[in-house]
Amino acid sequence: MIPRNEPGKFRLVVNDPDTMMSPTSMPPSEASQSDTTLLLVRFSGDLTTKADATRRRMTSRLVENLRTSLKTSGRTGKVVRDRNRLFVALEETQDPELPDDEAMAERLARVFGVQSISITHAVPWDDIDDVVREGEAFGTPHVRDRRFAVRARRVGEKSEIPISSSAVERALGTALLPTASRVDLSNPEITVFVEVDPDRAYYFIANEPGAGGLPLGTEGRAVSLLSGGFDSPVASWRLLRRGVALDYVFCNLGGRQHELETLQIAKRLADRWQAGTRPRFHAVDFDPVSREIQARVTTRYWQIILKRLMLRAAEAVAMRWEASAIVTGEAIGQVSSQTLQNLSVIEAGALLPILRPLVGNNKEEIIAEARRVGTHDLSAKVGEYCAIVPSKPATHARLEDVLEEEARLDPGVLQEALESRTHYQLSEVDLSAWDAEELSVHEIGSSDTVIDLRPKAAYATWHYPGALFLDFPNALRAYASFDPGQRYVLYCEFGLKSAHLADLMRREGLKARHVSGGLREVRRLADARTA
Repeated sequence: MIPRNEPGKFRLVVNDPDTMMSPTSMPPSEASQSDTTLLLVRFSGDLTTKADATRRRMTSRLVENLRTSLKTSGRTGKVVRDRNRLFVALEETQDPELPDDEAMAERLARVFGVQSISITHAVPWDDIDDVVREGEAFGTPHVRDRRFAVRARRVGEKSEIPISSSAVERALGTALLPTASRVDLSNPEITVFVEVDPDRAYYFIANEPGAGGLPLGTEGRAVSLLSGGFDSPVASWRLLRRGVALDYVFCNLGGRQHELETLQIAKRLADRWQAGTRPRFHAVDFDPVSREIQARVTTRYWQIILKRLMLRAAEAVAMRWEASAIVTGEAIGQVSSQTLQNLSVIEAGALLPILRPLVGNNKEEIIAEARRVGTHDLSAKVGEYCAIVPSKPATHARLEDVLEEEARLDPGVLQEALESRTHYQLSEVDLSAWDAEELSVHEIGSSDTVIDLRPKAAYATWHYPGALFLDFPNALRAYASFDPGQRYVLYCEFGLKSAHLADLMRREGLKARHVSGGLREVRRLADARTA
């Protein structure tokens, strides 16, 4: 949390708020002014070292992502550029439901490509007297009766700034000293920062550290195999930090609860860290795949082959969405399937590159990083759902043996699981609404229109009497044309797809509810109706 600067408002000049500002587009003499809180955004070091063309491209993407984060926050403001710096000008708000200035600084600091953010007071200057006079007015409330220091730096071409940083520090420190207890350069209670460019001086008290890295979306797209534990979310975050846009592939071995827990983690990553992209969560029911492996494969190879098939599932999604790699949370030696030899055999199951950003990390390091990412508490609640843990797993499997075992499998089982997979646009998922009592039904009326969202083969095997078939992907496209006068009841395998669609329909004014218990509850309701 960074303290609010007082005076905390700056009359920011903006000619064209919808474009990036050129060095001459924000002169103090312009007439277009409004009271705002100004956030000073510093570039990540990764950006400053790039060639000019690459830096311009990445900076443009950073501006896009900052604007998206600003828009989704609900606050009104502008993202502008002056020389080699970015600013976010926030308009005042009295709405307690919206994030305040400090919360906005924390939020925007999570946009990759940002090194740090400061709530800033800025003024034009002509000479050092201007810099010191305004610095004294700004700093006095902060340093009163406290040990303090002044840190100044020049930004931009030094030849255009005819005053030195040390001169500013000495003069401003002298001006503030009568109010403060004393100067303390080693261990100050408060530090007044001053950054001087050729046009303006910027004053602030603290920096909000940024995420650093490269702007999200500048380094292509990949898919991440997300399991819900500590490792895969942290691995995903590391790739996001390097500018790679991610979708998530989840191979479900634990039914509704496992999918819901992992979806919550994907939603947390999307909301906190993926401003500027629209990540998807792809859920593949791997229970039939797991049963096929247990029925046909020698026990000691179960986990290796399971992971090879998970890679193929991720690869199928990656090919569909033009992603270039697969991300996993594997680390050498963490479990029996992650010996160096086994990782080599598993990786041979896919053609796309496999990225393992945690490969050399210890578990405690990964758990500590999960706290920074914001997924630690969610991952700590995820149970162990893998049902195929052999007592004596292969730790040094040979590829030829694994291929021989794999040849016994029916390839149609994995293909069917992939064809029936579902995906959610994470920005549209409102998990809090899914648990609302008014979204669920406990009985189905005779006049309700019942819609089965499962794949056609599942519908053909059994469905609620009178239910209509409309699989989930097509239902997402079609619901806008539904009759607003009709009442709809939706169901699916686990009650997650039906909850999502019912929530979307209700937002459009339709009368929609769902069976939260999934197929098991639907069968119970059907039996009760028959009885």
